[in-house]
Amino acid sequence: MSARRLDGKARAARLLGEVERRVGACKERDVRPCLAVVLVGDDPASQVYVRSKERRAAEVGIEARDHRLPATTTTDELLALVAALNADRAVDGILVQLPLPPQCDTQRILLAVDPAKDVDGFHPDNLGRLMLGQPRFVACTPQGCMVLLEDAGVPLAGLRALVIGRSTIVGKPMVQLLVHADATVTAAHSRTRDLAAEVARADVVVAAIGRPEFVRGEWIKPGAVVIDVGMNRLADGRLVGDVEFAAAEARAAAITPVPGGVGPMTIACLLHNVVLSAERRASPT
Repeated sequence: MSARRLDGKARAARLLGEVERRVGACKERDVRPCLAVVLVGDDPASQVYVRSKERRAAEVGIEARDHRLPATTTTDELLALVAALNADRAVDGILVQLPLPPQCDTQRILLAVDPAKDVDGFHPDNLGRLMLGQPRFVACTPQGCMVLLEDAGVPLAGLRALVIGRSTIVGKPMVQLLVHADATVTAAHSRTRDLAAEVARADVVVAAIGRPEFVRGEWIKPGAVVIDVGMNRLADGRLVGDVEFAAAEARAAAITPVPGGVGPMTIACLLHNVVLSAERRASPT
């Protein structure tokens, strides 16, 4: 068996094309979708991520307002900026790039973002709405995973799905999305006993544990679908996922590569959330 590779770059390009059309429709109604990006400090990885997000935003016609703050920025200073962005009616989405410097209270900052502009989907209000099945914004990476599963034609209803990782950014919202899709879901984590056995039972495996090639290919159930959220750089410079790719590909029915799988979908789903917010501004209820 050789798995079908789920092409996140191609699917993200199609989603961005849809976003661009919807941006155009907003502009016809005199609403210009706008994303405010807040970057504190000079973390190299964060700078790369922000540039990529802003470049993609520009390509689809979304205005990206760049707020670069020094690494010495305090929590109070950052809260003041967030409050100003919340009050700015021209801003549809607020993205506070993580991680923040240690002197900044990350939880206070994220809680301060208006849930109606929380296009990352991290605010407790948005996480709670997701649990209720009434989402306003869905966290971007889990949303991208679901789009890839849908695009692959995976009939989730009744399947055994395993989510490895329980972060509020990926693992927990991923569990909720799969539950709402009628999958039978298990959440695994660092204290799970016999993870190999859990993987071997799963029809769908979503790996988001942040450890390079931690999930061994031999654990994968033949014919399973593998969504690898991991993005780990090895000492030799190679990027690998959380799943041992070659061995897993030999057993799975479908699998996401790293890079080129889930990663491109995350940015596309972020911009989808921005235009969704702009559409709500264009058609207030």
